[in-house]
Amino acid sequence: MKNIGLTGGIGSGKTTVSTLLINNGIPVYDSDSRAKFIMNNSSEIKKTIIDCFGKESYKGSFLNKKHISQLVFNDKIALNEINSIVHPFVEKDFIKWRKMNFYKYVVYESAIIFESGSYKNNDFNILVTSNVNERIKRVVNRDKVNKKDVIIRINNQWEDDKKILLADYIIKNDSISKINQRVLDLIDTLDKLFK
Repeated sequence: MKNIGLTGGIGSGKTTVSTLLINNGIPVYDSDSRAKFIMNNSSEIKKTIIDCFGKESYKGSFLNKKHISQLVFNDKIALNEINSIVHPFVEKDFIKWRKMNFYKYVVYESAIIFESGSYKNNDFNILVTSNVNERIKRVVNRDKVNKKDVIIRINNQWEDDKKILLADYIIKNDSISKINQRVLDLIDTLDKLFK
């Protein structure tokens, strides 16, 4: 079984691509939602996050996303620190999930495949790109946050030009009408590569 990495900057449309892959029978591991689940359910992670970022990191038993976001998106050291806490747990969870799937390949979706270096563990890496202004609009509408906060998040991720050099395949998300066909073309490419 092959590992396929799927990534893209915030608001690029990687979740749209994931949904289309799932709709076509491809198993996709959503590392962002699994990380949130683990942070809310692992007492070991909770203790470590509270030790590093304070008691305000949790409201009751749930992660205080607002507090954590304000810390990590304004401080690259804090961002790296939380990633280093959560990433090993997500990796273990992915390995367990992977064993439960029997397709010829599985897709690992993550916003930071290239930044974290985890792209090296994959047999193939897909990058979803989109115009920055379009990305900002999508995130403002989706997350109900202000434009300035979105720009800070975008600036904490690598630029597409840097990611393109490491990607095996690029999906340009510039048109809702074309994205479905582009994902079908991707599946055709993967099926030919990984028979």
